[in-house]
Amino acid sequence: MNSQILFLGTGGDSIVVGKQYRTSGGIILNLNDMQFHLDPGPGALIMAKMYGINIRENVGVFVSHNHINHANDVNAVISAMTHNGLDKKGVLVINKSALYGTPEDSPFLKEFYGKCVEKIIEADSVNKLGIEDIDIRITKAQHGENDTVGFKFITKNFTISYASDTIFNKEIAEQYMNTDILILNVVYPGDTFSKTNLNTAQAIKFINFVKPRLAIITHFGIKMLQADPLYEAREIQKETKIHTIAAKDGMIINPQSFSSRIIQKTLKGY
Repeated sequence: MNSQILFLGTGGDSIVVGKQYRTSGGIILNLNDMQFHLDPGPGALIMAKMYGINIRENVGVFVSHNHINHANDVNAVISAMTHNGLDKKGVLVINKSALYGTPEDSPFLKEFYGKCVEKIIEADSVNKLGIEDIDIRITKAQHGENDTVGFKFITKNFTISYASDTIFNKEIAEQYMNTDILILNVVYPGDTFSKTNLNTAQAIKFINFVKPRLAIITHFGIKMLQADPLYEAREIQKETKIHTIAAKDGMIINPQSFSSRIIQKTLKGY
């Protein structure tokens, strides 16, 4: 069965996303021939078409929190996935604020499109679910929204974790133990201070704690682009001794190459 990770975008902050210095369409996980769309931000449909992704094949859409760069295109993706509700299908896993809104913000999900999927799962109310043979864990994050979540996908051969927007602490990192591929949103370079997002120094602590077989950094802010994500990834790898890649728009990773449960193959070009 085919599996891959495709980055429809690697942009993080409002400058990078607003100027589209890096695109922001989210991440496509194809796991055992099932397609999942994580955090469909602005331009998700355009980037999917560019990289040959048929949104109709989505089995699930996952939204970590109610920020524009993570949830802006959730309605458009559901519409494309379901023929605007004519073919009701799939599951939407979404955090509370993106589903219901907050006193300060309206939810990105519109009521109509919530009715287009077969099932909505409020991510804050469960800690695990299963889709066929994929075990999915809902993880906690510490971000501007208290109910921000991450996702951990456990298959027979490998485990992929997406921590979403968060800072580092041991309680958060502990949720991602036994991960083969760890995807971290590292917005800032070096030790640039942030109360809500990872910088390179925190990513080093996170990766040293989890010890994945592969770490991928993505979701870059303007300061990170100026510093060069490739350089930051090399610094992380130097400090952690863990294979670390700075994601690029359109980058594809074969997760089986980094499985701890099957014979490891070598990815050329990295």
